[in-house]
Amino acid sequence: MIQFVIHNWYLFLALVVVLVLLVLPNIMQRIHGIASLAPSQCVLLVNRESGVFVDVSEPSEFKTGHISNAINVPMGMIDQATPQLDKHKARPVVVVGRVPNRALKAATALRKRGFASVHVLAGGLAAWEKESLPLEKS
Repeated sequence: MIQFVIHNWYLFLALVVVLVLLVLPNIMQRIHGIASLAPSQCVLLVNRESGVFVDVSEPSEFKTGHISNAINVPMGMIDQATPQLDKHKARPVVVVGRVPNRALKAATALRKRGFASVHVLAGGLAAWEKESLPLEKS
């Protein structure tokens, strides 16, 4: 094994980089205190604790399908949408998106802005659709 690593250090380095890239989002998520929730857990959280869905999809993506009553704040606008989001600081927030990494970045930004309870929909809208939960189209 050591012989292989010595002779093929570049392959070993590539393996290490790929593993770090796969694990890094989970580490960052835990550091910032952001939980990933399954779609059914998200529904319970929103219904039982008056939570809110924040969809960070682009407007064109949002029109193709979104969770009912979700607030659309594109990732690039997450810092400018202060009045729209700040009124929900005390409520649980579930960040949703078509791209899970985009939702994680937005959730991290919301935690840094003082939102107490921030979660991410595990698997994004694809997981929501897979469980046959309803989407609105506009």
